[in-house]
Amino acid sequence: MLNMTQHAGKVLPDLDNGSIAKSKGYPVRKAIVVGIFGWLLAGVAGASELQKVTFATNWLAQAEHGGFYQSVADGTYAECGLDVTILPGGPQVNGRALMLADKVQFHMGGDLLQAFSSVEQNIPVVSVAAIFQKHPQVIVAHPGKAETFEDLKNLTLLIGDNGFRSYYRWMMAEFGFTVEQRIPYTFNPAPFLADVDKGMQGYLSSEPYVIQKEGGFTPLVFLIADAGYSTYATTIETMADTIANDPEGVQCFVEGSIKGWYNYLYGDRAAADELIKGHNPEMSDDKIAYAIEKMLEHGIVDSGDALEMGIGALTDEKVEDFYNKMRSSGVMEADIDWKSAYTTQFVNQGVGMDLK
Repeated sequence: MLNMTQHAGKVLPDLDNGSIAKSKGYPVRKAIVVGIFGWLLAGVAGASELQKVTFATNWLAQAEHGGFYQSVADGTYAECGLDVTILPGGPQVNGRALMLADKVQFHMGGDLLQAFSSVEQNIPVVSVAAIFQKHPQVIVAHPGKAETFEDLKNLTLLIGDNGFRSYYRWMMAEFGFTVEQRIPYTFNPAPFLADVDKGMQGYLSSEPYVIQKEGGFTPLVFLIADAGYSTYATTIETMADTIANDPEGVQCFVEGSIKGWYNYLYGDRAAADELIKGHNPEMSDDKIAYAIEKMLEHGIVDSGDALEMGIGALTDEKVEDFYNKMRSSGVMEADIDWKSAYTTQFVNQGVGMDLK
């Protein structure tokens, strides 16, 4: 069975998601334990019989974590026997390290580059589901300054160091973007707002939202996934030993999360939103609604293979495609056993599609 050790600390994101929120210096509050209590369990096993597990997210609570909160709020995890605590991320600790230390059982991964890095370092972390079929990384531009993704080559681009080492190298190899046109992004939109000839990296629900609020205009938004950056994102990670020792627990958490995402995107999400705001008081109803609108508009969660196989879908073809792109663009130098970075054992069965 999964180790039941609980942790009341904080979690560090290990994904550079381009969000302006990172620059705000929001305080990391003591984790609010979001458990499943006995009164939610009518007709289900009593709370004392539930298996306690902790899921560490990789950033502060937000709508992009909504499906997980949904399954806590409505008892979906409890229905298959899990008492799930969500441990929100923040800027000062490392959730993946907590999982490696057996302090949490599941971790919210960033994208496949992190999974490939684990293989390269012989760390037995395995991705068991991919909640985001598309990476939410975007490049934004001023109105009238670009019609296509390739038109962004005519602009000076504000790109952070992590982005420069990853997707921007792919952009250079695939489209001919240059080192010279990139300047470091400090998660401050002021240089972009002041210069119509600048573009800027962003997170789909963050920078465009801030620009509308602070700049008073709607920017052009180019999703790098739509340009061919084909990684999954917001994965569910666990240890290889956990899969071997408790496949039923992993299946419960994965399927519970998938159902939560259907219910969150297409059903009544009010209780989940309250839990999100409880973990992150900076998260407003307006910002949550904006994020959900954009996730649906751009097919971040429910698109591609997920339309046929269900949310959380993982396929060999897509992982191999992204791996080859990262090798050919020089983002990855090592030749690794990329298939060991993930498993399709727990997904691709159409779970939850009836809830849509």
